[in-house]
Amino acid sequence: MPANNTPDVNAVKQYLLALQESICDELATEDGTEDFIRDAWEREHGGGGGLTRVLNNGAVFEQAGVNFSHVHGAALPASATAHRPELAGREFDAMGVSLVIHPHNPYVPTSHANVRFFIATKADEEPVWWFGGGFDLTPYYGNHEDCRHWHSVARDACDGFGSDTYQRYKAWCDDYFYLKHRGEPRGIGGLFFDDLNEGGFDHSFAFMRSVGDHYLKAYRPIVQRRKNTEYGERERNFQLYRRGRYVEFNLVYDRGTLFGLQTGGRTESILMSLPPVVNWRYNWSPDPDTAEAELYEFYLKPRDWLA
Repeated sequence: MPANNTPDVNAVKQYLLALQESICDELATEDGTEDFIRDAWEREHGGGGGLTRVLNNGAVFEQAGVNFSHVHGAALPASATAHRPELAGREFDAMGVSLVIHPHNPYVPTSHANVRFFIATKADEEPVWWFGGGFDLTPYYGNHEDCRHWHSVARDACDGFGSDTYQRYKAWCDDYFYLKHRGEPRGIGGLFFDDLNEGGFDHSFAFMRSVGDHYLKAYRPIVQRRKNTEYGERERNFQLYRRGRYVEFNLVYDRGTLFGLQTGGRTESILMSLPPVVNWRYNWSPDPDTAEAELYEFYLKPRDWLA
């Protein structure tokens, strides 16, 4: 049978809402003391809205935000069509789930994931659509077991979608989550993909679902292994310092943040990815032969974690 290339916007939306609910349920169970608040919102001048779910100051998670948004409009802003002129003058729908988890314990990495769908339509013309997303891990103290597990699950998410899919999207993730002004990666990577429509709608949608469904399989076992590790002021201070890199990336490079702000999204929900507490230090570097130095020298280097 030929691949289905007719986008089903409602099916994507229902999957995304169910994914948000299941992730919040599992993370709340892992935290053990808190549940996620629900904050439904609408765009100020119409054109969609979303549901933001946030857990603040739990037992395990200092802040966890899981956001669903669905925005639409008669036309994209010029800044969003500068590199895609075929989108000019088209109506659009953009929807997705985006999440960032900031744990208390410095030995539990921060994690990020998102899956999204975009479609632009115009009368008497074929729609332009694609999927995007991925997940990536930002440790503060490196652990080879965790890195291998994370990438093993990322590879599992790509099984059945092409023999080179994991390697391609891992490499894209390494390139994307890179702070050029610092000359360093944000973390140990994972998967990143965008503009995906190859193989038709059903195939692309199935891959996006696989990525979304594998996120907790990658992250929750790491949380369970590390959340009770003892730590002190030194480790906490290093965690807060490294969180500054997260802020820098999200405000300077992140496509989702820029798109949301350019299209009139809800600022409070867009910036929920930022950590609740951060420290900056001027011209600081870790002492040699320390666990902090090891993060820079070994873990913040793109490598084949499954070798």
